[in-house]
Amino acid sequence: MRFLFERRKLLWPFVVAGLVVWASNHSQVASPDIHGSDKVAHFCVYGLLATLVCRIGGTMRAAIWALIVTSAFGATDEWHQSFVPGRTCDVFDWLADTSGAALAVALYVGWSAYRRLLERPLQVKTAAAPVADRA
Repeated sequence: MRFLFERRKLLWPFVVAGLVVWASNHSQVASPDIHGSDKVAHFCVYGLLATLVCRIGGTMRAAIWALIVTSAFGATDEWHQSFVPGRTCDVFDWLADTSGAALAVALYVGWSAYRRLLERPLQVKTAAAPVADRA
């Protein structure tokens, strides 16, 4: 069972990265018409991605690599968007990506309660068997 949990840790960063690439391939992405809201989205999504990458190793060294890999992925994603009609390469999006990743990694490494919460397996509650009537 532990092996399956470890394999899922490897899967989720690729799922999120794939969704980022998929969204980057579109000329328009659904978002609220609020100035700067895309920066918040970049910050949050890349924070999630960095956390998922960081969870694979769980050490300080893994955290540093998670930040480097996530920031580099953000840079390549911005470069990729420059080839998509209607999209541009924006250094401020990359800064939001890297900032979100840095905060997420710092929280994961520096706040043990947060890390324990993320690493706790979900438990599915099952319904108790009905008690037979004793007559």
